[in-house]
Amino acid sequence: MNDKFKKNGHHFDSVDLTELSQEIISCRKCPRLVSFREKVAREKTKRYQDQEYWGKPVPGFGPADSRLVVIGLAPAAHGGNRTGRVFTGDLSAKFLMKCLYNAGFANHEYSISIDDGLSLNDCYILAAVRCVPPDNLPTREEMNNCFPFLSRELKILKNTRAVLLLGKIAFDSYISYLKYIGTELPKKLTFGHGNSYLIGNIMIYASYHPSPRNTNMGNLSEDMFMSLLRTIKTYLESPDSRSDVALNR
Repeated sequence: MNDKFKKNGHHFDSVDLTELSQEIISCRKCPRLVSFREKVAREKTKRYQDQEYWGKPVPGFGPADSRLVVIGLAPAAHGGNRTGRVFTGDLSAKFLMKCLYNAGFANHEYSISIDDGLSLNDCYILAAVRCVPPDNLPTREEMNNCFPFLSRELKILKNTRAVLLLGKIAFDSYISYLKYIGTELPKKLTFGHGNSYLIGNIMIYASYHPSPRNTNMGNLSEDMFMSLLRTIKTYLESPDSRSDVALNR
C-alpha cells in the first residue's frame, strides 16, 4: 500500500505518523523521565536480565485510518519501556490485547514483543505520556511537554469515530486536547468506567485502566471491559458513526 492513501473521502498519511514517531523517540525534554527510563533500562529486572531494553519514548501503534483510538497513561517500566511498543510485554497488555482480539480489533490475543506479529484492526493505541514515569505519576510539566505529541498524533488520525480512554489521566488529557482545538464541550464531563459522551463527531468512552492493580482488586473485570468494547463495536457499525452523518449533527 502507498504511504499516502484515501478512504471514505479522507486522506491519511502514514509518512506523517512515521516522522512524528521519530520525533517522539528522540525526545529528551523531561530530565526526570529521561533519567528514570534509562535507569530502568540499564538496571533491568531479574526476569529480563538477558534482554536489551528499549529505554526511550514509545510512539503510537496501529493503522492510520483506524476509527477507534485507545489512549493509555504511559509505557510500563518493563512493558513498553522494555519492548518499545505501547501495551506490550506486561500484564496490562495481556488483559487489553486479549479483549481487543475477542472484540475483533486485533489479529491475535498476545502482545509480548515488537516482533510478535501483532496487528491491530481499525484500532490505534497511544499513550498520553510517552516515557515511563516514576510511580506511574507524571508531573503537570511532563504532561504539558508531551501534549504536542498527543495533539499532532490525534490530528493525523482523521478517521477517528470513537476514543477509549484508559484511566483518569488519559481522560483528562483528551479533554484538554478537545479544549485546545476549540471543541464545544458538555458542562459536565465525569470520569467513570462506562461513561460515554458524544462530542462533536466523536463518541468518547471512559474505562478504568487495565492495570494489575485494577484487575486484581476487581475494579475492572474482563466482562466489564468486553461489555464496553462491544458497545464501541456496535456504535462503529451503526449508521450514526459514519463520517457524513457525524459531521452534520
